[in-house]
Amino acid sequence: MATFPVTDATFDAEVRNSDLPVVIDFWAEWCGPCRQIGPALEELSEQYEGRVKIAKVNVDENPQVTAAMGIRGIPALFVVKDGKIVANKVGAAPKAALQSWIDASI
Repeated sequence: MATFPVTDATFDAEVRNSDLPVVIDFWAEWCGPCRQIGPALEELSEQYEGRVKIAKVNVDENPQVTAAMGIRGIPALFVVKDGKIVANKVGAAPKAALQSWIDASI
C-alpha cells in the first residue's frame, strides 16, 4: 500500500477511526525537506503494509486539520494509534531514523 492523501473532510474517518496505527505526514509541494522524505515514506508504507498506514496531508489544501493539529513547521509527522496522538516529529530525517521512530511509536 502506498501513502495516501487525507483531507479536512476525510481526516476523522481515515486517521482517528483507523483500525491500524497511522503515520501522518503534513507537507507542502514547495517544501524541500518534505520532498526529501517523500520517497522514504513511500518505501516504508510498503514495508509496513497491513500493520501501519502512512497518510499525507497537504497543509496548503487542508487548513482546518493543519490548524487543529497545531502545525507550525513542516514536515511534521505524527503517529496516531487508537484515535490518539502517541508520537510526533518535526523535520526531515533519513529513512532508517524514520523507521526507528515509527517502530518505537507503534
